[in-house]
Amino acid sequence: MTAESSAPVPAPGTDRPTALTLGAAITAVEGAALAVVGVWDMVAALSGQSKQLVLNEFGGLVIVLLGVAPLLAARALLRTRRWGRSPAVLTNSICLPVGYYMWQSGGAMAAVGVGVCLLGLVGIGALLSPKATAALYAPHEG
Repeated sequence: MTAESSAPVPAPGTDRPTALTLGAAITAVEGAALAVVGVWDMVAALSGQSKQLVLNEFGGLVIVLLGVAPLLAARALLRTRRWGRSPAVLTNSICLPVGYYMWQSGGAMAAVGVGVCLLGLVGIGALLSPKATAALYAPHEG
């Protein structure tokens, strides 16, 4: 038995479930945070805080692009497109080791790390919930 077959099928014309909206919102926050870090890295390189300008600019661009992928996945989830769930779950899964290593740093980073882990766990739980699965895998007309 798979999650798709055990989930209740929503009635046609019903709204998107809250769990799916929550998962999409968490994924969007994570993507926006990645994009902000990438832009910050590029600005820091341009302002002379780094000796390796090209390397930091390229790294910042890669981080911005890594932030765009979860934003696109969140947009797809809000439109109940099932392809958006895999990159969203992957993004939320990556929060777990990141939060763990932040927690190991101690101090204020430990509290932030716990928050990152909780955000990832809530995102995974919301995206894999039976109601979200039913909304994404419901038979569509046409």
